[in-house]
Amino acid sequence: MKDIETGAVGPQAAYEVYLAAGRFMIQRAQSTGEYVFWPKVTSPSGATDLEWIEAKGTGTIYAITVNRARAGSWNVALVELDEGVRMMSTLPAVETAEIGARVKARIEDTEDGPRVVFDLITEDAA
Repeated sequence: MKDIETGAVGPQAAYEVYLAAGRFMIQRAQSTGEYVFWPKVTSPSGATDLEWIEAKGTGTIYAITVNRARAGSWNVALVELDEGVRMMSTLPAVETAEIGARVKARIEDTEDGPRVVFDLITEDAA
């Protein structure tokens, strides 16, 4: 995946290629150590020396809501990764969860391609 790391493709395409390879990657500015998510060409502070790093894959639920419809219900969660960035996702195995609950990422294949989803970390698994 040398082309991805050298910037031959845009940040979104690189993120998607990593997901397709089974890797949950986020960006970090080499000069400042600042983590970046959603994939971008510059960090919020303006750093352009972004590198791809493997995300720890753990985090905390910052906010969650449940959408209900006749066809079923699903949640939308804002997860704060342990690296300090937040991302929108879902917890497909549960309807809802408590704010502050610990979660672990996994890559799920869908008909639209792979996506990052989260599962609750139970005390048994901790």
